[in-house]
Amino acid sequence: MKKPIVVILNLYFVVLFAGLSKAQQPAPQNARQALLEMFFSKTPGTFEKHLPLATKAALQAARTKSGLSMLNGLSMLTSQMAARGQQLQTFEAGPTLVLFEDPQTHSKFEITVERDDLRGDEDQIDLSFHGSKNGEPQTAGAKLGLTFIMKQETNIWRLNEISLMVGVSLTDPEFLKALTTKLRPGISEATPGHPATSVDPSATMMIAVNESAAVAAVRTFLTAEISYNATFPAHGFTCTLSDLGGMGSGGGMTEHQAMLIDPRLASGKKNGYVFNLSGCDGPPSSRISITAEPANPSAGTRAFCSDESAVIRFSAGGKANSCLNAGIPLQ
Repeated sequence: MKKPIVVILNLYFVVLFAGLSKAQQPAPQNARQALLEMFFSKTPGTFEKHLPLATKAALQAARTKSGLSMLNGLSMLTSQMAARGQQLQTFEAGPTLVLFEDPQTHSKFEITVERDDLRGDEDQIDLSFHGSKNGEPQTAGAKLGLTFIMKQETNIWRLNEISLMVGVSLTDPEFLKALTTKLRPGISEATPGHPATSVDPSATMMIAVNESAAVAAVRTFLTAEISYNATFPAHGFTCTLSDLGGMGSGGGMTEHQAMLIDPRLASGKKNGYVFNLSGCDGPPSSRISITAEPANPSAGTRAFCSDESAVIRFSAGGKANSCLNAGIPLQ
């Protein structure tokens, strides 16, 4: 009679321990958690862990002694920000993915999740970026978005595709504010000997669009410079525009073709603005100045600039030197 009791007890403990073992197993990592781990984990190897196997093999074959891959350079942005005294928070759930705060400059940068569309072994994550200083937005109507396509491969979520979107909403309050602060609609200001004349509203709108695009381009340069500095620490920041561009020919990413910005922007001219890099020291260079000056008055009326502090300033006179010397922080 004791034998059935022993069998029942054994079965009970088998079921109990199986349940405990199952409860102790961590839940499978989702695509959002994999994306955060890829770019923000401090554990060595986690970035490449989430690259497609074919990409990892290609990077291993193309890797040089002079630096890391471009994507690996992007993953080092967080360490650069931490070194500047910024506070970084990541969120595995909710509308906010990443939050950067810099108490010294009273500025905040937030990455929000606009869409998280899971379909089987593929997940599309759409992100938008929002910057502010002293509670005031600093986008000037420009909108920057990133789309990450994550796919499962060998039971690991891997980054399969990246898409970048830069746009200007014609109904955005900041864009409308920039538009209305130019000249009164349809009327130019009269000066002695020169009566007031009509102004083409479309020209005024184009100026506002060009200026918003110039601000977005300055932010692109800042991101590229930080990534370049992290990827090539012996060089630091670069003051050569072409160093940030390149199409990947001739052996992949190097100090002279980092493939961080598109070729048109690397040419130094885009959307009616002329861009310039200056102020480098070193090597390694720890300083950088970025300027955006309108090519002519019809392209824009303000010049924009920034430096290693990442604060964007402007000059109402449209001159890059005035912006660097006495620029007003963009609000």
